[in-house]
Formats: sequence, C-alpha cells, structure tokens
Amino acid sequence: MHYMLSMIENKLKIARVTCGNLTQAEVAEKAGCSRQTINSIENSKFIPSVELAMRIAQILHVRVEDIFFLSEEQEP
Repeated sequence: MHYMLSMIENKLKIARVTCGNLTQAEVAEKAGCSRQTINSIENSKFIPSVELAMRIAQILHVRVEDIFFLSEEQEP
C-alpha cells in the first residue's frame, strides 16, 4: 500500500525578487509580520495562515497559488 504525503512548498523568494525586488523586511512590514516570519516561510520552516498568504500575494501582485502549492511525494 502506498500513501501520498502532501507538503506545502513555496516560491516566495522568487516572487519577492521578481515582483519588485523587495527585501524580506519590506514584505514583512507591508504584511504586518516580522522579517523572521518571511524568512521562515521562504525556508519552509513555517506555513503561513491563509490570511497571511493572501496578504503576501496581494503585496506581490500575484495569486496565492503562484507562490504556495502542494507537492505530493509517494511513500514506499
């Protein structure tokens, strides 16, 4: 029997750089969170709330699904 594991991955750093070359601190200030939170999201150590994900997408003028997506891995 095989199971599918879903992980939320992100392209936040790519979007942040290509959509205005904003720093982590600039995105954090506009999103109402800390720079450390943005760093943790980029390094896949923190999954943002739906609200924060939507705020980040709005700041970067992209859709949430352009930044955050499910990656499925099959377990043996």
